[in-house]
Amino acid sequence: MALVPVAEALERLLDGAVPLAGESVPLIEAVDRVLAEPVVALRTQPPFNASAMDGYAVRTADVASIPSKLSVIGMAPAGSGFEGTVGKAQAVRIFTGAPLPDGADTIVIQENVRDLGSGTIEVIEPTPEWRNIRRIGLDFSKGDVLLEKGRVLDPAALSLAASANHPRLSVVKRPLVAIIATGDELLPPGSDLGPDQIISSNAYGVAAAAQSVGARALDLGIAADRKEAIAGLIRKAVAAGADVIVTLGGASVGDHDLIHDVLTGEGMTLGFWKIAMRPGKPLMFGRLGGIRCIGLPGNPVASLVCSQLFLKPLLARLGGRAFKQDIRQARLGAAMQANDLRQDYVRAVVKGDAGALVATPFGIQDSSMLRMLADANGLVVREPFAPASAAGDICNVLMLR
Repeated sequence: MALVPVAEALERLLDGAVPLAGESVPLIEAVDRVLAEPVVALRTQPPFNASAMDGYAVRTADVASIPSKLSVIGMAPAGSGFEGTVGKAQAVRIFTGAPLPDGADTIVIQENVRDLGSGTIEVIEPTPEWRNIRRIGLDFSKGDVLLEKGRVLDPAALSLAASANHPRLSVVKRPLVAIIATGDELLPPGSDLGPDQIISSNAYGVAAAAQSVGARALDLGIAADRKEAIAGLIRKAVAAGADVIVTLGGASVGDHDLIHDVLTGEGMTLGFWKIAMRPGKPLMFGRLGGIRCIGLPGNPVASLVCSQLFLKPLLARLGGRAFKQDIRQARLGAAMQANDLRQDYVRAVVKGDAGALVATPFGIQDSSMLRMLADANGLVVREPFAPASAAGDICNVLMLR
């Protein structure tokens, strides 16, 4: 089977992927969710002409020349407006947020007023018409589209939706990723290891990659290298309503690499298998009904690099989110040999500012070495058959953080 180029593999993996259906959630649970429908104002804000300051509601004509003495005929606190009408040479004590009384057309702030006692005040600064008043509908009016479909709900957007009187919002369903590790040699963290065993680490990084683009992760644990064990967890994933099934390991061509046979036996249609990239050549993709299945390599670095390149874009698309890899230009901090037929993603440390980045690759690129990936903040991307490069040459870097 010919190796599939990276760009073609991504295109085939994303083909037909559209945002999942919407679901209604309470506002308190909607943070960082993606709107499935526009948010339309159910009310006008402010719903009345409201005082923007503490002071006195008066007629502009009565404070055009100063000093001006006025009689205080009542009070208007927020939430309890004054029911009468402000007449000539009259004022109403008003507080921020209270409705402007009938007859008044401006607010004199309290710092510009002297209290003379016996219900009389003296205005010592002139105040123009409609000063210190929030006009009805200043923020929005009933029927206005306040937030567009596809908006990621941040704190300001949530507060706006609440102000528009929405207790719940329709948001795109968060994709559910079921993660299945495979291998007799694997045990969970915290285990006492035998002489032939290692810790299963990939699931945690893959789950974190999924969650970073708004997806939910369901870790189904470790399946032994037996077809029935793997099939049992695949069925659990289907029963849980997974949108994506990710398997870890077992997708190569060895006697114990059973993922392909198990998934096709469960009804998966194979999309592609083996990509012209390093690390990550054994990656597999197929569809099990409406579920997308990704078989990631068992080597931890390959697993996480493939998650960055393929899993995150897919989950972002299903979750209604925009996603773009952060690829920048830099200069090499060390020479690199000519590349072969596979697109290479070389772990590197990237330093400098945006205009003068230097990417220095690690000397060892073994795909089992997680510490090096954790130390790297970028991947130097080398096209197939790229010629040898010298230190200082321009390169493309996919930034990881």
